[in-house]
Amino acid sequence: MKQPNILFLLADDMGHWAMKNAGNTDIHTPNLDRLAQRGVKFDNFFCASPVCSPARASILTGTMPSCHGILDWLDGGSMDRASLSRESLEYMPHETIPIQYTDHLTAYTDILASGGYRCALSGKWHMGDSMTPQHGFSHWYTIGGGGIRYFNPETIEDGVLSEKEGYITDLIGENALECLDRFSKEDAPFYLSVHFTAPHSPWEETDHKKEYLDLYRDCDFTATPDLPYHPWQVFTCPHGQGERRKELLRGYYAAITAMDHQIGRLMDRLDELGIADDTIVIFTSDNGMNLGQHGIWGKGNGTFPQNMYDSSVKVPFIASWPGHFAKGAVCSELFSHYDILPTLCHLAGCPVNTKQEIPGHSFARWLEDPELESSRPVVVFDEYGPVRMIRDKEWKLVLRYPYGPNEFYHLTEDPDETENLFHDPAQEERIVAMRRQMEEWFLRYSDPDLDARKEGVTGTGQYCRAGSRAHLLEKYGPMPRPVKNE
Repeated sequence: MKQPNILFLLADDMGHWAMKNAGNTDIHTPNLDRLAQRGVKFDNFFCASPVCSPARASILTGTMPSCHGILDWLDGGSMDRASLSRESLEYMPHETIPIQYTDHLTAYTDILASGGYRCALSGKWHMGDSMTPQHGFSHWYTIGGGGIRYFNPETIEDGVLSEKEGYITDLIGENALECLDRFSKEDAPFYLSVHFTAPHSPWEETDHKKEYLDLYRDCDFTATPDLPYHPWQVFTCPHGQGERRKELLRGYYAAITAMDHQIGRLMDRLDELGIADDTIVIFTSDNGMNLGQHGIWGKGNGTFPQNMYDSSVKVPFIASWPGHFAKGAVCSELFSHYDILPTLCHLAGCPVNTKQEIPGHSFARWLEDPELESSRPVVVFDEYGPVRMIRDKEWKLVLRYPYGPNEFYHLTEDPDETENLFHDPAQEERIVAMRRQMEEWFLRYSDPDLDARKEGVTGTGQYCRAGSRAHLLEKYGPMPRPVKNE
């Protein structure tokens, strides 16, 4: 069978709840809704770490942070300080030297490139050394670090960092469209990663296009809860209550709808080029997001200690391949970003040959038959610094090494995770069994030198490599101050 093309669409900080097809009645996502109608939407898909850089590295390498070594969002290692403008230095103050954090591992793009694929990146990288193409990518259009302004951003193309006129979502979409036009004329199959910066903050009125903001002028924003701040809240992203809350939600939703428009253009271009039936289209996000859920503004580092609520770790996931995947279907099985590597290799017909042992499993069968029952116990593992999670369909255990506080939730009875049962004597046996299962799993798939439990991860950024390969004394950002202490 001919190898399929792959169009991989990645959002930045988009909650699983932020689509019309997920039940959000406030938001406009017509093209993501169209993609869901064409393919399979997964209701229980999870990131590997609820913050951007670790999650992205886990997608790419099929491993957990304590294996790939990106333990927090990268606030260093992306750029050579000498190459940055004065303005760039203001929002990238910890950049010193470029670091290829995942150079000790095999990425699925390495495997695809070896299997004959042309691999291209259009959009955010944020896994170190942003100037240099890595892991089999032959086309490289990206940004310097992680965060970026939406209008007139600095982008990297052909090894040059420069300011571009326009809106970053449109610029990424245009570059991806050019790739589709070029690749459609070539014989080799292509893998195109389109990594939008949307809907990551900023969300101010001046940061987004009026045509999308106007869609939400009269919105009451009832699809997200309006709760008092969580006592562990730390302000790692914009936040607000009352009218300020509505202003920020308007910006967040406008960013998503602008991204949705570009996704629609890419889907239309596949049709125009006559390659839609030969192309797998996948949409997901690097991590979840709270915009009021649990009283939190932010993701895993929206609190200190970091949280593992489903609103932080659950992500949207939609996949379409006409004539091969189910159409207009929903899959409720549990899968995670570390399952993407074996799945894409399976679909591309490429053997999974990696330097590292990978924990994931292909879910290709569920793309054809979404109601298929799994023959193995399905569990999901997450980590963020010293915080680790194991979750199955019924229960979730969150351990904060070494002292806690720890959490245990009965998800089928308490889907909003409001009643912590960790100290319930009736649950002790179950908690011990799940803890043992989690610790054995991490023992098998982690690198002891990169064990996040012994690193000073705070949720405020990572400056250099973890473990024995670190070149700086201070490797992580300062300890945040929860709102309860103010």
